[in-house]
Amino acid sequence: MGVSAPVRQERRWLQFAVAGVIVLATLGVYWQLRGHEFVSFDDPKYVTENPHVLKGLTLQSAKWAFTTKHASNWHPLTWLSLMLDCELSGAKAKTCHTTNLLLHVANALLLFVLLKCMTGSVWPSGFVAALFALHPLHVESVAWVAERKDVLSTFFWLLTMLAYARYTQRPALIRYMLVVISFALGLMAKPMLVTLPFVLLLLDYWPLERLELSAAAGPDTNRQKRRSGKKQTFLRLVSEKVPLFILSAVSCVITLRVQQDVEVSARLLTIYGRISNAMVSYMVYLCKMIWPVRLAVFYPHPKTLPPWQVAVAGFLLLVISALAIRRARSRKYAIVGWLLYLGTLVPVIGLVQVGIQSYADRYTYVPLIGIFIVIAWGAVDLVKNKPYRKIAAAVLAAVILAALAVCTWIQTGYWRNSVTLYEHALQVTRNNHLAHNNLGVVLRDQGRIAEAVEHFKAAAKIFPMYDDAVVNLAAGLLDQGRFNEAIDCCTQFLQRRRGNCKLHNNLANALKAAGRIDEAIEQYYKALEFDKNAWQVHCNLGMIMAARGKIDEALKHYRAASKANPNHPAVRNGLEAALAKKRELNQKSRPE
Repeated sequence: MGVSAPVRQERRWLQFAVAGVIVLATLGVYWQLRGHEFVSFDDPKYVTENPHVLKGLTLQSAKWAFTTKHASNWHPLTWLSLMLDCELSGAKAKTCHTTNLLLHVANALLLFVLLKCMTGSVWPSGFVAALFALHPLHVESVAWVAERKDVLSTFFWLLTMLAYARYTQRPALIRYMLVVISFALGLMAKPMLVTLPFVLLLLDYWPLERLELSAAAGPDTNRQKRRSGKKQTFLRLVSEKVPLFILSAVSCVITLRVQQDVEVSARLLTIYGRISNAMVSYMVYLCKMIWPVRLAVFYPHPKTLPPWQVAVAGFLLLVISALAIRRARSRKYAIVGWLLYLGTLVPVIGLVQVGIQSYADRYTYVPLIGIFIVIAWGAVDLVKNKPYRKIAAAVLAAVILAALAVCTWIQTGYWRNSVTLYEHALQVTRNNHLAHNNLGVVLRDQGRIAEAVEHFKAAAKIFPMYDDAVVNLAAGLLDQGRFNEAIDCCTQFLQRRRGNCKLHNNLANALKAAGRIDEAIEQYYKALEFDKNAWQVHCNLGMIMAARGKIDEALKHYRAASKANPNHPAVRNGLEAALAKKRELNQKSRPE
């Protein structure tokens, strides 16, 4: 018997009401973002100091987006979206934050529609979408402009899944092409989506129920009604996704190539260290999902973990996995949600370590959907046919969502500006060298040199091989006129580790300030060995050569600096002065 028109109309209004509540609640907790600033952590390389993005959408910038490996990623769609923001309103933080927020709202709605489409259940679908929209672990992905790739890629991730659900209902080539295209777009926003073909296989098991099993499955309400298409063998379902697996493989190859420069060496992190950190991180994310406090923009990597922590994490992972497998027939959502969580975290769990973080809140943006599904449908099973339990569950769900909304609003406030962000990170983490260093950079830019130097010292003490901290410490000491200390800082580091362009440049600046010009020139040239286009180094050499009367050499360096940064006052003024001096010398050398 079909569902009557009034009932269908009532259900439709219920869906609109749930969606409306999710939208309003999400906008409410995140609306403060529109008054937030850019932060100094990656936002400069993504927007504020990226000339290609600042130009807006042009043919040249679009070509750059598809060919660059800037920021150690290939995600042209992310670059294009940021360029569009700049095209519409310039490099305004308000615009970029608003776009991130709208994408997050769209993702929550898409998740609700997707789950409702696949399962036919409004309330658990709405609860999952609300958890996704309001959980504090997702603040980093929304509030950080540089993480546009998270919210944008997830938008296409969900579109791909929705297109796949439609395809399974009525298979057709055009519908399958929509799946492939949306998946390709998602990979061009962030390569973390490489696990999506495996997720689609999980959906084939539940809730789409396309997988043919040898034995009868456990009880499932309205299973025949919700079944999408005919059941097929596992090999047939895998072969159906071969184009998607190929796209994932291509994305993996591209990503590994562009991230070679930032992958942590095996000498720093052993295989055991990576595996143990991955196991502990899986449990850390679950703990933070349950009790989302002490969240930070950066969690330092411990390099080695206590064996008992690794053992406990491994034991818990095995126990939970065993329970999910045991219930794989009677509670299909449990194994699907758990495997979705485990699988989608694989690219960022640290087995291939990129960066120096132990784990990151932003990595949970998609994976926690799996756990949310387990919670929501588990609650449905728990209260089934028990009215009082239903009322208690509804009240508890409302309390949980309200508490999460408050926590998210508070966590979003820490992203107001760079100072509040790093100060909070230092309050909730230990030995956070990156937070010390980045806060020092911000304070130095604000003219608070003494405070900045103390933070640089703290960063260098925590991580003596951290070259950025040494570079910044030398610059801060130089600002204070402590030339000899700056020289000692750089030379001691160079005795332990190979330098870089900025380190040799700052050492040269300190030597120059101390009057040791010849030694300074030697260090400037060493800096150019690391980066022959470093305009600051060329400008510094131009000043020295001009002061020594070597105008031709000064012009050579000023022209090199001008090629890289033609609008900087020091470069422009130095070049004009050197050219004027050259003309003057030429006039004097002419015979009367």
